[in-house]
Amino acid sequence: MSTIIIGEQVVLRQQKAEDAAFFAHWYNDRDIMFKCGFTKETTIEQEIERIERRRSLGDEVWFTVTTNDGKIVGETGLLRMWPAWHCTDLSIILPDPATHGKGYGKETINLMIDLAFSHFDMNRISIGVVGQNHAALRFYKYVGFKVEGKQE
Repeated sequence: MSTIIIGEQVVLRQQKAEDAAFFAHWYNDRDIMFKCGFTKETTIEQEIERIERRRSLGDEVWFTVTTNDGKIVGETGLLRMWPAWHCTDLSIILPDPATHGKGYGKETINLMIDLAFSHFDMNRISIGVVGQNHAALRFYKYVGFKVEGKQE
């Protein structure tokens, strides 16, 4: 599998240690921590370890999302891939509000859906989202996901 997927507005590329500073900065933001379910602050070193650990996992594939000019806007991944059941979970985090509403998220989701269906032979993709993250819920519905259940 290619470690780079080029879209019209975004590039999905293999995660690098140099990306860790971006993630450590945003993943220590209280609002982002809440929306993503993060319970502890992180450091650049911990983010480097997370990036390296993910590379060794057989049931996940992660990308750093950049604009076409190389500016990091977030990350996306397929996780908990179950090839026998042809299903996976999709994660996308574009933490900077300044990047919202520009089409980066929609294109990233579409590229990841295509990757899951065509390369990994998946036929079902799930997304989990905190119920209080109303913007994410609206976005996922906008790109075609449907609510199947709620955990109380």
